[in-house]
Order: sequence, then C-alpha cells, then structure tokens
Amino acid sequence: MTTTAGTPTDIPSPSPSRLRLALTRLATPSLLIGAGLVIAIVTFGIIAPFFVADPLAISNEGMQPPSAEHWFGTTQTGQDVLAQLAWATRGSLLVGVIVAVLALFLSAFFGILGGYLGGWIDEGFSLFTNVVLILPGLPLMIVIGSYVQQRGLLLIAFILAITSWAAAARVLRSQTLSIRTRDYVQAAKIAGEKPLRIIAVEILPNLLPVMSSGFVFALITAILGEAGLSFIGLGVVGTQTWGSMLFYAQNGQALTLGAWWWFVPPGAMIAILGGGLSLINFSIDGIINPRLRTAPKAARSVRRAEQAADAADDSTDDAPREERSTRSKETVA
Repeated sequence: MTTTAGTPTDIPSPSPSRLRLALTRLATPSLLIGAGLVIAIVTFGIIAPFFVADPLAISNEGMQPPSAEHWFGTTQTGQDVLAQLAWATRGSLLVGVIVAVLALFLSAFFGILGGYLGGWIDEGFSLFTNVVLILPGLPLMIVIGSYVQQRGLLLIAFILAITSWAAAARVLRSQTLSIRTRDYVQAAKIAGEKPLRIIAVEILPNLLPVMSSGFVFALITAILGEAGLSFIGLGVVGTQTWGSMLFYAQNGQALTLGAWWWFVPPGAMIAILGGGLSLINFSIDGIINPRLRTAPKAARSVRRAEQAADAADDSTDDAPREERSTRSKETVA
C-alpha cells in the first residue's frame, strides 16, 4: 500500500516557538499591567450599574463614611457614592470611546487620504488641519460649552473630538507620504488598483500601530477633558460622570468637611485609568519603534561595560602597588 502525497499531514504547522516569541515581544510587563487596569475598570463600568441602587435616590443618611450598608459612604444628600461611581464610570467611558472613535476617523480621513492623494487635496487638508491644530483646545471647549445650555453627551463628545484629532492627522499624513513611495504601493498603482483599495489593503495595515496609539491618546485626552469641563460646571447634563461627581463634591464642600470618600473614588478612577492607558500607549510606542524597546537593554550593556572597564583599571592600578610593596619589604630585609 502506498500513501498519496499532499495529505493534510504533510502541511507544516506553525512553529510554536515563533508564536511564543512573538507573543513574548508584544506582552511586555507594562502592556499586561496597563491592560489589566483598563479591563478591570471597563468591567466595573459595564457590570456594576446592574447591581447598585439608584444613584439619584436621596436619603436621610447624609455624609456617612464607608460602612457595611454603604461601602463608599454617602453624599451630602444621602446618595450612595458606590452607585454614583458605577454609573459615572460607564458615562465617562462612553464619552471617551465616542470621542476616540470620532477623533480617529477625522485624523484618518484628513491624514491618510490627503497624504496619499497629494496635490491640492493634500494642501487643503493640511491647511485645515494646521488651523485646527493651533486653536486652543481648552478655552474653545469652555466657550462652546458656556454658550450651549442643553449639553448632552453627544454634544460634549463632539466638542472634545473636534479639538483632539489634528495632531494625529499630521502624524498619519507623514507616515502615508513615506509609505506611498514604496515599491509594493507603486506596483499596485501600475496594476490599476483603485486608490481606495490601495489605501485599505496596502497602506492602512501599516498604520494600525500608529492609529492604535492615537486612539489610546485620544481616549485619555477625552476622559480628562470631560472631567475638566464637568468640574467647572460645563460638562454633560443628565449623565453621571467622574467629573460631575467631583463637581458636586466641590459644591458640597467635601474637602472642607473631610468627606474624602466622596471625591477620592472618582479621582482614583481617573488616575488608575489614565495610568493604565499610558502604559498601553508606551507599549504600543515600543512596538512601533523597536529602538525604544531595546534602549533599556543597550543602556544596561553600556553600564556593564563601563563597570567592567573600571574594575580592570582598578586591578591594573593595584598590581604596581603590590610590586612596590614587595620590593620595599625585600630591601628592608
């Protein structure tokens, strides 16, 4: 009996060592820690609102510290801080994701499309991007927010998005200008491929790490921007966010009265999420630029070489001293 060639058993399987090596390079400690922090906060924001009480329910137990009944204490009007934190986490994350998606779309549209097409389209897109880039973001958000009375979630997200996409668009444009001159892009043009297909198939996959970093940065900026607007009373109306919790804690004189359980939880959530997203962003930067990933190893190698050189110099200096001491002893003898 003979066996036929080309059976499924003849197909080589992917090497597990290569896959493990790739995962090891990507799964850096900073990425794992950052992803763990972000996943924990996102899970809390999604699940916790289903298990807490009404965040707007008023009771007679005002300014109560954390207890078995109210784990995070109560506000000045007796509202449960844990319930407010759960709904505020969902609201802040929702604002951040909407802003990040809008900013990513705008930066990709003006940066990638303009950089690939070139000509007067690129000039017009670049001019508009530069105008938006020089606009002061925070004062513009304050002015727009102060003139609009009905500040819904989508409106605040739109205001934050139009002030946070220009810098990422310039980065994507510069990367697109470099990629469009490469051989495989030129070969696709000669083959008669349509511009949109070239952008989607040949250019966009190479820009995914840069776009991921821009998305994470826009998410951080959006959450901090919304918290700042809400803290000064210009945030989302009718939706609980971390910034609105800090705003009401300030109005209720929580810091003066020592009610730390009112303002510490939202501030801690902002700090933890910002730190987690920053760690993820640093990890993405290391993937984009391998020099950032190998720089610590190179620095350690240089320090070890310097220490070895210093040790060698010390040993060479000690040798003549021992010879001189030996000669002096012989002379005395």
